[in-house]
Amino acid sequence: MLKLKKPNQKPQGSKPGLHPRNRHQGRYDFAALQGVSPELAAFVIHNPAGEPTVNFADPQAVKALNRALLALQYGIAHWDIPDGFLCPPIPGRADYIHTLADLLAADSHGVVPCGGAVRVLDIGVGANCIYPLIGHAEYGWRFVGSDIDAQAIRCAETIIAANPGLSGAISCRLQRDSEAIFEGVIRPGEHYALSLCNPPFHASAAEASAGSRRKVANLSGKQGGKPVLNFGGRSHELWCEGGEAAFIARMVDESQRFATQCLWFSTLVSRSDNLADIRYALKQAGALEVKTLAMGQGQKQSRVVAWSFMDSAARQQSLGKTG
Repeated sequence: MLKLKKPNQKPQGSKPGLHPRNRHQGRYDFAALQGVSPELAAFVIHNPAGEPTVNFADPQAVKALNRALLALQYGIAHWDIPDGFLCPPIPGRADYIHTLADLLAADSHGVVPCGGAVRVLDIGVGANCIYPLIGHAEYGWRFVGSDIDAQAIRCAETIIAANPGLSGAISCRLQRDSEAIFEGVIRPGEHYALSLCNPPFHASAAEASAGSRRKVANLSGKQGGKPVLNFGGRSHELWCEGGEAAFIARMVDESQRFATQCLWFSTLVSRSDNLADIRYALKQAGALEVKTLAMGQGQKQSRVVAWSFMDSAARQQSLGKTG
């Protein structure tokens, strides 16, 4: 068990809004990062103040930085993804994990439950397998990751197999029904402490492409040209019919069928104007408790919506028996 730390004062130059337990406070230590991943050196540049950084508009630079961060901070010696797959910003992904740890701690007398008895389901694990890698390294949780993309599952399984100690802690399942979320993934008799999800944000391919152009323009200071999203992303990772709101509505509806098999369901919500509809859907679904947990990452504000069909007493009784 890991006792919760009190929110501590952030060091000078830290990234605003990051969770107090997030390892990515302050500026990146490029000397240490290059020490564990020498290939990063090829992508290191200097900003106008003379400080080392990378070109965040370059997908290869972002991938090299992620590889070094995972090696230095989480002990992941081997990590790679094919070009075109989502290469996520690690500090923000770590924040989601720590936010969920606090959620569980509230049902455990202020102590974060650690170890393999805490089982977590990652909806849309992706080729990068980021959430299970961070969650297992930080808290020893056991993960099941699902995805509708068979190549993404193969890539995630390659990462797991390449790093000793992960094979028994993280497993992956292909979601064969593109219209289902939990159905076909959660098996009879299984129980989870948490489910997490970073849903597709955009409502169409055209909207995703326009978002990519804006992001690249902001990062590079250039307009026009073919969009190359620095964090990548296949179509199903970036958009779905109806966008984020529709995906979460489906998730809420389907979660009712697994109400007794997961203590807390959760999802990231990027658009605050979707919150009212999500809360209404949860009320209609009969969720007993709903929490909106704010996360601030640099200039971006995000939040987690978590819901449970169990009361606090039932969750406390079940916690630690979720294998």
